[in-house]
Amino acid sequence: MTSPLVPPLMIDRNADLASWCAHWLTLPYVAVDTEFVRTETFYPIAGLIQIGDGKRAYLIDPLEITDWAPLVELLQAPDVVKVLHACSEDLEVFSRLCGAYPLPLFDTQLAAAFLGMDFSMGYSRLVSAQLNIDLPKEETRSDWLQRPLSDAQIEYAARDAQHLAELYELLAPRIAEAGVEEWLFADTAEQVAGSGQVIDPELAYQQVKQAWRLNPAQLAILQRLAFWRETESRERDQARNRLVRERALCPLAQQQPDNLQALSRIEDMHPRTVRHDGETLLQLIREGQAADPQDYPERLPEPLPAAANRLLKLMRKIGSAEAERLNIAPEIMLRKKVIEAMLRTGYPNGPYHLPAELVGWRRELLGEALLKVANAEAEEPV
Repeated sequence: MTSPLVPPLMIDRNADLASWCAHWLTLPYVAVDTEFVRTETFYPIAGLIQIGDGKRAYLIDPLEITDWAPLVELLQAPDVVKVLHACSEDLEVFSRLCGAYPLPLFDTQLAAAFLGMDFSMGYSRLVSAQLNIDLPKEETRSDWLQRPLSDAQIEYAARDAQHLAELYELLAPRIAEAGVEEWLFADTAEQVAGSGQVIDPELAYQQVKQAWRLNPAQLAILQRLAFWRETESRERDQARNRLVRERALCPLAQQQPDNLQALSRIEDMHPRTVRHDGETLLQLIREGQAADPQDYPERLPEPLPAAANRLLKLMRKIGSAEAERLNIAPEIMLRKKVIEAMLRTGYPNGPYHLPAELVGWRRELLGEALLKVANAEAEEPV
């Protein structure tokens, strides 16, 4: 089933954008979505910005608009709720396009989880479940930089904005009634703050999977490789894995090839990388090998051992029980990375402390119970 679509309005002139933004500033909320292309680039390229006001959809053309100040004012307006769905990449789009983030932010995916629906519910499934509307999927991966946009693209984009507004009008009262509105806005504000944090290239090696397996001498090489990959990806506006696949980084630091032929034999090393940047990678390896041992990075913490699973499960039960009591999705109550961070404060013998990762309403709600269980477990005789 699909609902009738009010014909959308295309906005491709600065004056029109300013006029409509002035109107949207008078509303209690606007639904916001983006379409973008990011196949091989480091940064997303905006192809379309959609705004829904509950009555119709407006399609803003970022290939024509040059003055984004009115949109920045709207995104930052404290009295206008911005409604998005699973918006991590949308936040990147706005950061790149106009240097601003939408706040206050109502994420309909998060709202669904706070109302006891599935965690990480996709937009199409949420629309189907709540509005009984089946959305077409054909345009999801289409070229949003092409002009003119096809009729199918325009309808797809407009429907996203229209139905997002309808979802908000349905979910927002239920969120308020459930008493979790403050929690939702706190979580989205935290997400926006995290989105604005850029990876320090000097520390990029710490994000590499399996880096904990390397010794300090190998980490000195990995640090240089990851630093170069991070800075060069931004400079070239090229996806990190197109430059050097992440799975090749640790083997490079471990095997330390000294010629192009040996480099080409590294697992997951793309021939294109060897051709374009092979000599640079070899030089980075040599620089890492020549590093003063006093400057080696410290070993990274190993994953928690299997023996920690018992305590991890006990702590997870606390979060699940509280989630069940409040009828919210357990995955958002207590995330695994928070439990692991707490275990690292005292494993294996305690005492345990609340980690910095446990903040806000979760810390108030769960902190005391988590400490009690963890430290009681640590005090039990072996």
